[in-house]
Amino acid sequence: MNHRKTGRKLSRTGAHRKALLRNMVTSLLEHEQIRTTDAKAKELRGVADRMITLGKRGTLHARRQALQTIRSKEVTSKLFDELADRFRERSGGYTRVIKIGQRAGDAAPMSIIELVDRGESSPEESA
Repeated sequence: MNHRKTGRKLSRTGAHRKALLRNMVTSLLEHEQIRTTDAKAKELRGVADRMITLGKRGTLHARRQALQTIRSKEVTSKLFDELADRFRERSGGYTRVIKIGQRAGDAAPMSIIELVDRGESSPEESA
């Protein structure tokens, strides 16, 4: 039985999974859009939304909590200065997952995960 178990294992150890999500959330906040598999994108949503919520708080404690996850001080500054202001009025749901088909090599289902207010360009243009 799988009761009260949350999250996907993504065929990785706990440390590898944590490092993967830290790197992915840093890239997402830096570039505002990344391309990855469906399962990774769905796992990344929660981490990214949590980071933006910390950015909206704007306190020193929130900044230190964000730095525990985000790998770059520049990205953390962007989160607290630019992204927090852009999402100030929004109460959640800061990311969007767009399915884009299958990867050529192994037919893994692929997605683009992006910040919702990023703009109205189609995913194929920037992928």
